[in-house]
Amino acid sequence: DIDMMADLGLQAYRFSIAWPRVQPLGTGDFNQEGIDFYRDIIGRLKDKGIRPLVTLYHWDLPQPLEDEGGWLSRDTVDAFVVYATRMVEEFGADVEFWTTFNEPWVSSFVGYGAGAHAPGHADDVEALVAAHHLNLAHARAYRAMKRVNDGIQIGLVNNCHTPRPWDPSNPKDRWAAAHIDALANTMFHEPFTHGTYPEVLKPNTAHLTDWSFVHEGDLAEMHGAVDWFGVNYYASHLVRHNPHKAAAASDVATLADGHKAGANSPWPGDEEIEFMPPLGKRTAMGWNVDPSALTAHLLKIHRETGVPIYVTENGSAWDDVLEPDGRVRDEDRIDYFRGHLQAVLNAIDEGADVRGYMAWSLMDNFEWAQGYAKRFGMVHVDYDTLVRTWKDSAYWYRETLRTREIAPADVEVETPARTY
Repeated sequence: DIDMMADLGLQAYRFSIAWPRVQPLGTGDFNQEGIDFYRDIIGRLKDKGIRPLVTLYHWDLPQPLEDEGGWLSRDTVDAFVVYATRMVEEFGADVEFWTTFNEPWVSSFVGYGAGAHAPGHADDVEALVAAHHLNLAHARAYRAMKRVNDGIQIGLVNNCHTPRPWDPSNPKDRWAAAHIDALANTMFHEPFTHGTYPEVLKPNTAHLTDWSFVHEGDLAEMHGAVDWFGVNYYASHLVRHNPHKAAAASDVATLADGHKAGANSPWPGDEEIEFMPPLGKRTAMGWNVDPSALTAHLLKIHRETGVPIYVTENGSAWDDVLEPDGRVRDEDRIDYFRGHLQAVLNAIDEGADVRGYMAWSLMDNFEWAQGYAKRFGMVHVDYDTLVRTWKDSAYWYRETLRTREIAPADVEVETPARTY
């Protein structure tokens, strides 16, 4: 796979360390075999001139920590700091760019609020508590990691939502969009850049909680604890105020990242907020294709944070077919990438400090609740044989990387396509 990355011309590769793989109990002894596995990956990447960007947490919490309360417990915050510090001690000399958490909105609001991801809880207040503890864990880990190696760059990666009001002239629709934006986006960057949570959150959730889980000094710890922000973007969203919205779990099917309905909504305080059907072309996930929203979101993050931005995920799933001649003609994916790379350039032209872009994904893989049913990769994976085959989009991406310009859609491809 790393040889394949080099053949594609990748300059960087983003991957996650699995906490249970290197510290199975979440506390105590570390597993040297797991550490050696990641050291081998990092070494092979560097040998090929590919910069590693390491994520410390992509939703896999050691089970003993969950048994003791998971992200509802401040003890998990402390355990994460120990784990993060050890990883920098092990790999900090070879890894400059680090992410503490990938998509903390999913870990908290989908895992503890909607009940659609692990640990499968369905409680509005638990979702807010978990979100705060993830933020606190990032801040404490940031400072501990910097004490080990102050030359590393540490960021937080969030899956952005772009809640636009269904009727921009309607103040109640604008309120609905602002509430979703606060939960999805601002809650995960404002504490680090301003030392506060969005003003709209407390009054909008006062019927649920008094926010006493935010202890004195927590926000001061968070303030300033970030070097860059990562943006994962896939689709845009339309919301409206609807006081007659049915309080049924069917509304959860509108989750922005395609997560399936659970027992509850992932949006605390959304009793009168409705997600509307997306407009435009849809991917195999049912998500709309809207590059303009990526431009708008990058500009928003730039205005609100003032720190460098990396697009850490951007891509689309389609119903790919490996044809008899050995090719996967994924024109829709190429069109998606072309439009969204242009959207990034548009944001840069308008002043956004965007430093990098990473496509999702290198190859077809396990998509959490979707399993192997949806294919996001530029490289096709035969799940029976594990043979990797370049899709047409891989050839397009290689040409884009080679020329440093957005390549035309009809680049030359090999028939049959190259395999690994």
